[in-house]
Amino acid sequence: MKKAVVLLSGGIDSSTTLFFAKKKGYTCHCLIFDYGQRHRKEVDAAKKIAQITNSKSQILKIALPWKGSSLLDKRQSTVNSQQSTGIPSTYVPARNTIFLSYAISFAEATGSDNIFIGANAIDYSGYPDCRPMYFEIFNRLIKVGTKSGVEKKIIVIKTPLIDMTKAQIIKLGARLGVPYELTWSCYKGGKIPCMKCDSCRFRKKGFDEAKIEDPLFSFRGQRSEN
Repeated sequence: MKKAVVLLSGGIDSSTTLFFAKKKGYTCHCLIFDYGQRHRKEVDAAKKIAQITNSKSQILKIALPWKGSSLLDKRQSTVNSQQSTGIPSTYVPARNTIFLSYAISFAEATGSDNIFIGANAIDYSGYPDCRPMYFEIFNRLIKVGTKSGVEKKIIVIKTPLIDMTKAQIIKLGARLGVPYELTWSCYKGGKIPCMKCDSCRFRKKGFDEAKIEDPLFSFRGQRSEN
């Protein structure tokens, strides 16, 4: 039996990654992080996605009291100018490093030899911990810094979406049957997506380029009528 740990946030990329891993025959255990983000919508979405795939999941609540990100500090705006350069305010310091450290510990303790993360380096906000080089280095670190690595029972971080556009990811998810109407991308926790933050803009761009209607909106419309 192939076992995998999946980092699941409830958004498009991580949900597609979970469905991809299931399609490849992995028995998946999803780690969902409640790290003090502005809202719980993505946590609730992740729980639903895990349940739909019959995957075990658990929510890990961690505290980042030093904040350092507009996703952790409601006094800061999550909207970045489309003309701005550099790393946006929504970057959470070392977030993927923290999450992957938990995933590696879990994988080593449970005998899983694969960790899936829906990182993407094409249509993304420029976070440094989403680049291919970052994961290449992290995989080398696992080999030298864990008991499994020393004993040649290698745990591998897999990033199946890393070189895909958002449109390509959405097309893949559509083929895999990902219920995108249950996913949540917006950095704000309102009743409807703000359509101004980077995550909303990349989601819209992806569906537009894929020529697929975003089912989140029709689904919400149906819910509001009932």
